[in-house]
Amino acid sequence: MDTDAELRFDQGDATPERLKRQIQRLTGMTSAQMGKVSGGALADVGARKDHYVVLAALAELGPASQSQLSDRTRVYRSDLVAVLNELEGAGLIRRDPDPADKRRNVITITGPGGKRLAELDAVLEGVNERILAPLSGAERRELFRLLGVVNAHLASG
Repeated sequence: MDTDAELRFDQGDATPERLKRQIQRLTGMTSAQMGKVSGGALADVGARKDHYVVLAALAELGPASQSQLSDRTRVYRSDLVAVLNELEGAGLIRRDPDPADKRRNVITITGPGGKRLAELDAVLEGVNERILAPLSGAERRELFRLLGVVNAHLASG
């Protein structure tokens, strides 16, 4: 295995070789570093990852109950309440009683929420560019393709 990517990875790296061959370790380390970059970029504009995730789900999939939104976003129900409170306080979402079941609310993105989502999209596009900077366009496409294959395989059981 003598690729340019490996040479970039190996320069000045004292990680034992057997650890470099553990995909979970490598992707976990990469995920942690990407989380720091994206979390910092979002914090710089007064947002958090869960704000983006909720706004994106509402914009793309439409209004939802809190339970549906938790399932769609994989944000724990207990954490979602705080996120919704923050977004509602900023006027980015609206909670209305569900006409079919008055015990629950339906959450909807507002006009300002859509504008905020577009701002966060731009921030995260910059994050993607920073993270993927060492890769060519073809390498980026291949990375996404391969990760999709692995995710689909693992999701299938």
